[in-house]
Amino acid sequence: MTIDVSVKTEYLERYDILVKTSERLQSYLCQIMSQLPRIDSVTVRAKNPDRYFAKASKVDDAGQLKYENPRYGIQDQIGARINVLYLSDVELVRSHVTAFMSHIEAAPKSPDDASSFGYFGYHFIFQTPDEVISDGEESAVPEFFELQIKTLFQHAWSESHHDLGYKTVRELTFDQQRQIAFTAAQAWGADKIFGELALSLVVNDNEINDVER
Repeated sequence: MTIDVSVKTEYLERYDILVKTSERLQSYLCQIMSQLPRIDSVTVRAKNPDRYFAKASKVDDAGQLKYENPRYGIQDQIGARINVLYLSDVELVRSHVTAFMSHIEAAPKSPDDASSFGYFGYHFIFQTPDEVISDGEESAVPEFFELQIKTLFQHAWSESHHDLGYKTVRELTFDQQRQIAFTAAQAWGADKIFGELALSLVVNDNEINDVER
């Protein structure tokens, strides 16, 4: 099943405004994040038209279009990502951003099975701040945007996984799927180890400072 041509036309007419809104949202988020340590990057993008059309064309198990009205159903037309150094920073950012913006969804993303390894991250659906919407463009800007918070290891794994196996036409073999799972386990382990090291070094520094006093 294919989407109606009007869906493509409607999105393309709004796309330039979404790009400009994304740029303003990135500046807004950078300003908020400037108060926090260990922020590696803040990026915001308007969803690529081809990816938007592909998502709008998705069907459910009954063969019906998943999004009856993509304009309002697809909530990552504007997507933001904040990459941090350590797992503890994810929680720090998560608490911080909710003090500035209203959200309708918030959920950690991880494999359902404790013995499996795969995608990790924290996802929000936030209301688009009024501060980033220019006068006269209100009707073109989506009401919500998606924000992902990830560590560098989580981000690196998800980007490689997306390229190699996710949302592609490739049929991966069992061994190839296990290789991808193995790299996910390594990324998870690296995050745990660096997080524990960072915490132990802070504790050691505090103990040294206490002795010097």
